[in-house]
Amino acid sequence: MARHGGGRRWYGKVIGSALGVTLLAAGAAVWTAQADTADSPSPRSTASAGPGTDAKPVAVTIVHASDQGAHGVNITIDDGPDPVWTPRVLDVLDEYGVKATFCMVGTQARAHPDLVKKVVAAGHRLCDHSVSHDTTMDRQSETYQSQQILDAERMITEASGGVRPMYYRAPGGAFTPYSRKLAASRGMRPLGWNVDTKDFERPGTDAIVATVQRELPNGPTLLFHDAGGDRSQTVEALRRTLPWLKAQGRTFGFPVR
Repeated sequence: MARHGGGRRWYGKVIGSALGVTLLAAGAAVWTAQADTADSPSPRSTASAGPGTDAKPVAVTIVHASDQGAHGVNITIDDGPDPVWTPRVLDVLDEYGVKATFCMVGTQARAHPDLVKKVVAAGHRLCDHSVSHDTTMDRQSETYQSQQILDAERMITEASGGVRPMYYRAPGGAFTPYSRKLAASRGMRPLGWNVDTKDFERPGTDAIVATVQRELPNGPTLLFHDAGGDRSQTVEALRRTLPWLKAQGRTFGFPVR
């Protein structure tokens, strides 16, 4: 389960200038993602959550299970929305009648509200993936974590026209007890994954498909990406993977809440 390389701040300087968020030096971080550790002290919100302040709290544990039960699979799409690749991913999902969970970066959502609305209109779910995709989130202060999570929640909700994200996925899986508790208090279930397709590394369509087929027994939640560079391999891998999953008797659902 990768951190996707050196902090992966491919969103660039525009994020810092737009948000005033100082990004700390990146680097390979110690993997702490899928561990469910003891609860931290109550979260201290440092950013306005914006619309949807009546959120109902959900469980703090990291979810992987599908609401479709033992034969269900969850397709999750990270890092967008992207004006080139998100529409193509949406077209493939629509072609096969599949609903997915889109884990959106706050600045991307704010830049492309039309795409956020299109995702919602197609029946997919939204997930908070932080403001700037800092994969060292688990090394940062609680104030910083709060800003990243709550500002992204606000950006996504505003871009969608009022539809709130239902999940929170830490960039690179860099959860902390604090971030999980904060997200859960805002009605966003911490979301993990079982199959990292490695599509971000662009290993080739065949390799992405092979990873899904090999690692599907690990669990139902599959990780793909619709931003951060050329995602043509991802689009083609989805086009091959979705009918294969159906042929295996799998049904498509959402992570449980």
